[in-house]
Amino acid sequence: MVDSWERARRILADAQIPPDRLAHLRPLTGGTYNTVEELRLTDGSRYVLKVAPDVPGLSHERRLLVSEAEFYRGAAEADVPAPRLVTVDDDTAVRHLLMTACPGEAWDGSLTESEQASLRTELGRQVARLHRVTGSAFGYPSGALGPLAPDWRTAFTTMLDAVLDDARRYGARLPRSADEVARTVRTAYPALDEVTVPSLVHFDLWRGNILVDRSTGEPRIGGLIDGERMFWGDPLADFVSLALLGDIRKEEAFLGGYREAGGRAEFDTRASLRLALYRAYLYLIMLAETIPREVGEDQNRWVQDVVAPELVAALDEIEELATS
Repeated sequence: MVDSWERARRILADAQIPPDRLAHLRPLTGGTYNTVEELRLTDGSRYVLKVAPDVPGLSHERRLLVSEAEFYRGAAEADVPAPRLVTVDDDTAVRHLLMTACPGEAWDGSLTESEQASLRTELGRQVARLHRVTGSAFGYPSGALGPLAPDWRTAFTTMLDAVLDDARRYGARLPRSADEVARTVRTAYPALDEVTVPSLVHFDLWRGNILVDRSTGEPRIGGLIDGERMFWGDPLADFVSLALLGDIRKEEAFLGGYREAGGRAEFDTRASLRLALYRAYLYLIMLAETIPREVGEDQNRWVQDVVAPELVAALDEIEELATS
């Protein structure tokens, strides 16, 4: 822990925060890639420090903290509860991001059905506000896969090709070969041309990244966190993790809040094709990352038993819709 304290004090000093005010440091669990620590100062203020690892990863996982910083800037513009950026440094030996801490704990199974419905509606409104934030072009702002692209088809096909190349390179176990997956998804690419505005997409809004604050009694969303997977693209892409391993089209409370706040959620054939593409992309990532992450036997079994069939279902939906 001595090294962690020294690192935290140095980063606080660089952020013009007196390092001698650091009173408490504790590791935060739940993430699978970066080192994350909560810093509590003598005045009670709380910060979160995220430090990038120096380990192999997928192609798009380079400079993730740059993308995360971009998400927090966008969330501040949208006035959505999320950490506020203090500093980000992706150039030194210790690549890190320092941000404010949000109130609450990760969304868990202790909420009643009524509380969950209310939170899903609130979440829908917040995500719609996020999607009104736009960028200058499409893709990952980190530059991990090259510069931003002028159109969404170019950006997304680059993203999908990269994860298929990762799966081949690492020898990931896929339910269908990478070449077969590539042939299937290619039939849906024309639907991507409907997206002409690069919107802010978090792309990792599963419940573990949604904090629920109970401090005022009625549960409220305390913050949307871990924006490192953020990209500029199609708002529909966010609907995959928001209904992870499920179907957002059945989420009436969320969709009601999303539409109420001005979000567009229509699922015609081309929108459904794009949604299936984004499901395939996320599930490919989840399958491919098991190799560089060196996950345990239980996690690997879960990915094969649960995630692999969802990838097949998304590919089957693409095949059906593309020929209809």
